[in-house]
Amino acid sequence: MILGILWARDKGRDEVCTEVKVQVINDDSTHFVTPEGVIEELERKHVIVKGKPVWQINVEDIERLLEESQYIEGVECMFENGGRLKIQVEQIVPVMRIFDGDHSYYVNKDGKRMTAVSTFHADVPIVEGHFTQNYSPMRLWPMIKYVEEDSTLKALVTMYFMRDSNNIFVVPSIHGHVVNMGNCDGFEGKFKKLKLFYEKVMPVKGWMHYDTISVKWDHQVVATKRDKTVEVEQEYNPEEDEQADNVQTMRVSDDSRAPVNKMVKESKGARESKNLEQSKSSGDLAKGQEKPPEKKGTP
Repeated sequence: MILGILWARDKGRDEVCTEVKVQVINDDSTHFVTPEGVIEELERKHVIVKGKPVWQINVEDIERLLEESQYIEGVECMFENGGRLKIQVEQIVPVMRIFDGDHSYYVNKDGKRMTAVSTFHADVPIVEGHFTQNYSPMRLWPMIKYVEEDSTLKALVTMYFMRDSNNIFVVPSIHGHVVNMGNCDGFEGKFKKLKLFYEKVMPVKGWMHYDTISVKWDHQVVATKRDKTVEVEQEYNPEEDEQADNVQTMRVSDDSRAPVNKMVKESKGARESKNLEQSKSSGDLAKGQEKPPEKKGTP
């Protein structure tokens, strides 16, 4: 028995890695990770195992290096008969996609982030907003998960928008308004109030009557009307003070129209009277300037 153990150990030390086989165990829906990509990742990190003695290969180091990739959730490595290294990889499963300004990334259920690229796409809830280490996207995950598990809410909600931690908006598929959820606390009761508001109020008021529905406060729903009267302050134009009023174009009321007309008529009559007097004076002057009759001379 001792000789057999020693022989097997020496045989194992002489065995080399003949092949690397990569299996992605959850590639049914998304394809963020491929076997070729895993091999390229090992080569990029200068991990060469093929042709190397098995006893010199640390499978735990390979697992740790691959799990550092943002596209991989879990890794398991093992040697099979014939010196073949088998690597089982679990690719990341995103639960939401975050749009933060010009950047976009996916997040899995554990909060691990994966940069969104054009070659891969996952049909997951969309969240717009800026998140930090103190306030991560996972703060919204319980509410998003609740919506995804409710068929009615899932059909209603199209995306989420986080302005700040106390103003998280839901954008419904019903166009014309948004829903302010406040923070993420007590979202079950908030969605119940929203459903009741949709059932009792919106059919009466109209689906385009409000632009914001707020369920952030306890025991009440606050809705903001779409049409609001806004008083616009006219801008001051200093040139208008130096322009004389035009009586002929002034807009006056019916009550004040008569005095203005009277003033215009009086002005017009005065001009006509003056012209008449001038004409009469001119006529008299012309009459006075007529040639006097010739006097008969004396014989």
